[in-house]
Amino acid sequence: MDEVSILLVDDEQAILHMLRTVLLKEQFLDIDTVTTGEDAIAACKKKTYHCIVLDVMLPGRSGLEICPFLRQITDAPILFLTAKTTDYDKLTGFAVGGDDYVVKPFNPLEVVARIKSLLRRYLPRQTEAEKLPQEGIYDYGRFQVMEPACELRVEGQLVNCPALVYQLLLFFCKHPNRIFTKSELYERVWGSEALRDDNTVMVHIHRIRERIEADPSNPELLVNVRGLGYKLIQSDLGHGR
Repeated sequence: MDEVSILLVDDEQAILHMLRTVLLKEQFLDIDTVTTGEDAIAACKKKTYHCIVLDVMLPGRSGLEICPFLRQITDAPILFLTAKTTDYDKLTGFAVGGDDYVVKPFNPLEVVARIKSLLRRYLPRQTEAEKLPQEGIYDYGRFQVMEPACELRVEGQLVNCPALVYQLLLFFCKHPNRIFTKSELYERVWGSEALRDDNTVMVHIHRIRERIEADPSNPELLVNVRGLGYKLIQSDLGHGR
């Protein structure tokens, strides 16, 4: 199990120590522990986990509150540890993105059994997903456009993108390294040559740069080729599918 990474999130050091000890005995060797929801989010941004054990009652934001943020970063199964036993609390956990729960006080061996059960369902699905061609996903290194989900992610973070800004960016992603005039862009994306307005295109170009460029005032990805038009540069590191 040394290839499986597990994140334990609980503010009680005794529980973290107990779970870590039992998991190590079960040959889960890659185990990280944090004590707050904010630290859990930071950990998931830096590393890929295969299972997250998340306490509901955390200092600051609760496990239920941070779960949606974790879901924006990872699809690893989340096992809640909760002292609450009502159906409403359990349903809330599932509604915000949890996959299972264990009620405190618990037998640590039950937690291990639940983790193994979640991994049996998650790991084969993850492996198969990695084998499938990821149609409609355009990866440009610094940012990715996921056409099936209509999402833009920049350095791993989900970025809000208005519909027409997204459509223009998607068009560029589908035609990397090709130069388009403002007229061509308006016709291809807005679809109305009669109502063409070059300023509209420029405004939307600027809004794209605000989202994907490290320095929007000195763009390196969506560039202007003087006298010709605009193009989205696809480096050797980025690729669209």
